[in-house]
Amino acid sequence: MSFPHLLEPLDLGFTQLKNRVLMGSMHTGLEEEKGGFEKLAAFYKERALGGVGLIVTGGISPNLRGRLAPNACQLSFPWQVKKHTKVTQAVHEAGGKICMQLLHAGRYGYHPFSSAPSKIKSPITPFTPSAMSARQVNGTIKDYASSAALAKKAGYDGVEVMGSEGYLINQFISSRTNKRDDKWGGEFKNRAQFPIEIVKSIREKVGKDFIIIFRLSMLDLVDNGSTWEEVVQLAKWLEQAGVTIINTGIGWHEARVPTISTSVPRGAFAWVTERLKQEMSIPLVATNRINTPEIAEHIISSGQADMVSMARPFLADADFVNKAAANTPELINTCIGCNQACLDHTFALKRATCLVNPRACYETELNFTPAQTKKRIAVMGAGPAGMAFSIYAATRGHEVVLFEAKSEVGGQFNLARKIPGKEEFDETIRYFLNQIKLHKVELRLNTRLDASVVRDEKFDEIVMSSGVKPRAIDLPGFDNPKVVDYQKVLNGEVSIGKKVALIGAGGIGFDIAHYLCESESSTLDLNRWLKQWGIDKDYKEAGGLTAPVPEEKHREVYLLQRKTTKIGKGLGKTTGWIHRTVLKQHQVMTKVGVSYDRFDEQGLHISVDGKAEVLDVDNVILCAGQVSNTELVDEMKSTGLPVHLIGGVDVAAELDAKRAIRQGAELAITL
Repeated sequence: MSFPHLLEPLDLGFTQLKNRVLMGSMHTGLEEEKGGFEKLAAFYKERALGGVGLIVTGGISPNLRGRLAPNACQLSFPWQVKKHTKVTQAVHEAGGKICMQLLHAGRYGYHPFSSAPSKIKSPITPFTPSAMSARQVNGTIKDYASSAALAKKAGYDGVEVMGSEGYLINQFISSRTNKRDDKWGGEFKNRAQFPIEIVKSIREKVGKDFIIIFRLSMLDLVDNGSTWEEVVQLAKWLEQAGVTIINTGIGWHEARVPTISTSVPRGAFAWVTERLKQEMSIPLVATNRINTPEIAEHIISSGQADMVSMARPFLADADFVNKAAANTPELINTCIGCNQACLDHTFALKRATCLVNPRACYETELNFTPAQTKKRIAVMGAGPAGMAFSIYAATRGHEVVLFEAKSEVGGQFNLARKIPGKEEFDETIRYFLNQIKLHKVELRLNTRLDASVVRDEKFDEIVMSSGVKPRAIDLPGFDNPKVVDYQKVLNGEVSIGKKVALIGAGGIGFDIAHYLCESESSTLDLNRWLKQWGIDKDYKEAGGLTAPVPEEKHREVYLLQRKTTKIGKGLGKTTGWIHRTVLKQHQVMTKVGVSYDRFDEQGLHISVDGKAEVLDVDNVILCAGQVSNTELVDEMKSTGLPVHLIGGVDVAAELDAKRAIRQGAELAITL
């Protein structure tokens, strides 16, 4: 066994967990869909079958005011128990254990009925909460206990009390948001009474043989957050109040420090759990950016934590634990921390899923059953779309031959993985390659597919996933060797000077700007990354913040766009602010409403608001989108066989691996 500490059982006294893996809380959107709990049951059942030691559901409110949104899920009445029973029965039938997370949004509630310790609006929601009366505080404590009792009745093995990320309990704990002058406010002991009384009330209601996890904010990452001494003291009080396990919470949602995105180093916050572990006698769980069994094993074996929490990795691969136990970690579909299909969907009120695993949360709808008629299929292009289709089609029993004109698979992922902070894309390419071997897809590198091959080898259908090529711009001087496209830059085909202008400020433009400004990725150097974002491992200040250490500037970069809208407006909802902040850290200069005139020995001639200016730059890099690579589409159609277009060759929008991989999966089901 290569991961003995990760797979070791954990004895909680009244019950035992089969390993040290906790599937962290994620809101999927199924909770609110019609018939969603049947789908949710299938979702959790697959993860239980996949070997997870303990599952925690998405947040369920204990009352109406605590809902995250007007239609969000709550558990307050006996008639609501039945749908939860579908989930617990499914998990228990699969040999798993599951806890329900109790989450009161407080001032993060996205509705006008939100309430909080004080009438202080959050910077990330449009509504100002009402200040809770003393009667409402006591009533909310009772609601937590009643909801926990209903959870027990529904068959849950325990509850997790969400006391971090800036939600209601965190709002009571912190002087930043608690300005009360009654017994629930003022000095820390008073502010801490709210979570303590919640735990005591729950324990009294549910008895001894019921898991209570408390998600404790160990590092607020906001000004006027908790001090380290307060974190330790609260943890000890919670242990005395009857908590079984303490889970780690990192950062409030309003914090301006990334905590789970792909640019965050793996296991970046295990050090804070390790620090608290020295003070406690109950099990502690480390969280955030733990996405491989190797990093999880290290965290537990080195004594940083007793368990590890992984949430999105179980969207990416339901069988994560089983594959680790079988000593085949190379077969794990690794979470790349992109947020594009999970958190971005959640905040857009869509069903969550996963970029690298489109089956996530679609377990009852997207299944690759054996094909009734086995076909021989030619696939052109081994980018994300082509590889995904090939694997899923082969899973169904089709004979698949995957043609790639270049010497390696990956397509646009081979470019993406070169951007600082996007090294995780390596893992997806590794996963696809191993799946290609596992499912016996015939891979032909350095081979272009043409009509004669299709005819000679007697294929039944053709799938084209030939991707995209950069959009060219026809302006005076743009045929100069100093004007290049982004692909040539990332492929190392050109030498770039110290002064650069980027045309196009979409995702590609942001990535190239970051690539040019950061000579070495800070994601691969934890201490450097912590300094870059102002995170203090010594915890001298409340909230764990310190002054960021700016990166050394070694290039002058302009990021330009034709539109007059805000730079980066179209970036991911949960990660766009990170990209904008990184460019600000590197002092990238931005301009909107730009008209491009020409390039010559003076530099790039542009106009902004009708005023002409010249940017003295060594190079111009074209990041103005891409067009479909349809060069061979007509030739393939001339064969008379069915031709299917997926990925960039179908729609050359902003590079969209999420759509490409899903298209590949959905097509594989239909053939």
